[in-house]
Amino acid sequence: MDKEKKITALDTVTAAEAPAVIDSTAGYIDNLRECYKLAATYCKAGLIPDTYRGKAEDVMVAIDMASRMDVSPLMVMQNLYVVKGKPSWSGQACMAFIRNKYSHVKVKYIGERGSDERGCYITAVDADGDTIEGATVTIALAKREGWHGKSGSKWQTMPEQMLAYRAAAFFARVHCPEVLMGCQVEGEAEDIAQEKLPREAVDVL
Repeated sequence: MDKEKKITALDTVTAAEAPAVIDSTAGYIDNLRECYKLAATYCKAGLIPDTYRGKAEDVMVAIDMASRMDVSPLMVMQNLYVVKGKPSWSGQACMAFIRNKYSHVKVKYIGERGSDERGCYITAVDADGDTIEGATVTIALAKREGWHGKSGSKWQTMPEQMLAYRAAAFFARVHCPEVLMGCQVEGEAEDIAQEKLPREAVDVL
């Protein structure tokens, strides 16, 4: 019975109930207070991911993002995680955002499976009825960029999935960057993070 009540309570708290951001400073502060109250309730729920449990501040950020995106806070918490200090969406979430914005979204593969020419790209139809096409991501590209050869890389164990996720990330970043809200997509933080190179001293004399 308690479990049923808990599920019902979570289902009834949606993005529509999360306070909308107000332009005025006073209004924004009041909004944060209400948002924190909701976050304090959410962070006690057993159904949210462990990374958010007991962390009202993190849940509050998730609620604010959900309100801006008009989605459920639980959806954000289930699909947004932190890698190397940067928030990243799951590959599934990125695809869901694209499908929610466009129609006839298709994941298309090219090349022979298992070869370096194997690739993937995303196509979709916009509101004007025009077909738009994302950049093609191939295994050869993954190898040139150094994504494939990294220790523990998923490109070696699940290449088809990684091709689709990276193709979705490239598509979203060009055609609908607002849906990502500045976040990276699954695998990007690990793959694209560049090592910091020491600055060369400049002789100004």
